[in-house]
Amino acid sequence: MSRALCFLYGLIVYFLFLGTFTYAVLFIGGLWVPRTIDDGPNGTGLGAILINLALLGAFAIQHTIMARPAFKAMITKIIPAPIERTNFVLATCVCFLVLFWHWRAMPDVVWSIQGDAMRTAVWGGFVFGWLLVLYTTFLINHFDLFGLRQVYLHFKGVEYTHIQFVQPWFYSFLRNPMMLGFVIALWAIPTMTQGHLLFAAGATAYILIGIQFEEHDLLAALGENYRLYRAKTPMLIPFLKIDGNKE
Repeated sequence: MSRALCFLYGLIVYFLFLGTFTYAVLFIGGLWVPRTIDDGPNGTGLGAILINLALLGAFAIQHTIMARPAFKAMITKIIPAPIERTNFVLATCVCFLVLFWHWRAMPDVVWSIQGDAMRTAVWGGFVFGWLLVLYTTFLINHFDLFGLRQVYLHFKGVEYTHIQFVQPWFYSFLRNPMMLGFVIALWAIPTMTQGHLLFAAGATAYILIGIQFEEHDLLAALGENYRLYRAKTPMLIPFLKIDGNKE
């Protein structure tokens, strides 16, 4: 694949990510799109639960396997290294799009917050969570995270260099602020349905598991620097002073 094609591929996938991310926000919030977490094909009972868990599981498996260094080392023997991250982003988008299309709505209400002021406050938390997710991607290099930096450097004929380990602002007092943003956005919803509860609980469980895999890889890659950072910095709850290996 030529440098120009690699760059074009990376650019197309990046814009696909932007569209998928935007749809995910609206899907989870139940806002303004044809199919949302509570407004799609209705499902009932065990069948709906199993389908929805399978959709969440497919994302979790894809995300876990493709993010591992061993998989990256293997796949870059087959494809150009500069598009490895782009392939990861594309696979993630596909998993999300399949989930949006096949998710079974379970609209029975588990709880509903009353009062305009309280509902507005919860919606504020929803918006804050997503903004935190997006903001933290720029703290650690947004364009590297989603593969554009890799294909751009390749296009320019510049050798790729890995982003150095730094602790900008949020990361100086919390190891996983992006994941915290996801958790807030998942749960900050004024009317919680059975389907949303299943989605939020399943996604939160994967976030907690996925953090363990990611931090294991970071510890192997960065060694003592990351071990010290991990020991002094909370994982997911700000200012919680605990052992770095548990939370």
